[in-house]
Amino acid sequence: MTVRQNIQDGEFFGVGSYTLGEAARLIGTSALNISRWMKGYTYRREQVEHRIAPLWSSQWPVIDNHLEIGFRDLVELRFVKAFTDVGVGLLAVRNCLEYARECVDDDRPFSTRRFQTDGRTIFLESIERSGEAKLLDLKRRQYVFRQVIDRTFKDLDIEDEAVARWRPFNGKQSIVVDPNRSFGQPIAAKYGVPTIALAQAVEAEGSVDKVARLFGVSAAVIRDAVKFEASLQSAA
Repeated sequence: MTVRQNIQDGEFFGVGSYTLGEAARLIGTSALNISRWMKGYTYRREQVEHRIAPLWSSQWPVIDNHLEIGFRDLVELRFVKAFTDVGVGLLAVRNCLEYARECVDDDRPFSTRRFQTDGRTIFLESIERSGEAKLLDLKRRQYVFRQVIDRTFKDLDIEDEAVARWRPFNGKQSIVVDPNRSFGQPIAAKYGVPTIALAQAVEAEGSVDKVARLFGVSAAVIRDAVKFEASLQSAA
């Protein structure tokens, strides 16, 4: 039984469900990175095999060795990518995660209101505590952390102290990723139609206006869906 069948049966409704490939596509990284971050990995050095643990466990149980992740996992991974993109090492990210869990009292601390307000301080304190501070230009890091946190939370909606939705198309209201709707896949917010379905229909029909009539979705929203899906392809 797949994760999405479980959702349809009512179990874990509202968690969202993404394959590694879907998650990679949405946050603009490789499925290999997602796998390494969520499954861990091994490497050999001087004939000794070393095992690196996952950054955290998925919201979903592994079924037949098949891993899918939830919406909160997706948001956490988006932060991991944002930090590694600006040169923060994975060890520093792991240290921050561990320290943030203590501070926030949440297994997924990056996707909380507390991290939005205190994330820069938490990250810097975690580096100080780990002994990595002497290796870093802390003044620069302070600026970078603030920029990453501000930029990443800009298109996230927070409810009940945690991220509830993501507005993935430049923060516009027309498109939403909501774990309570369509398994958390990107949809036209007002209409509930998956953006990929709209984009594929435009490609097939060759006309935004015709697709607007077929789906009962405004032409402006369809154009946003087409641009959004194109942006995912270009980031892949």
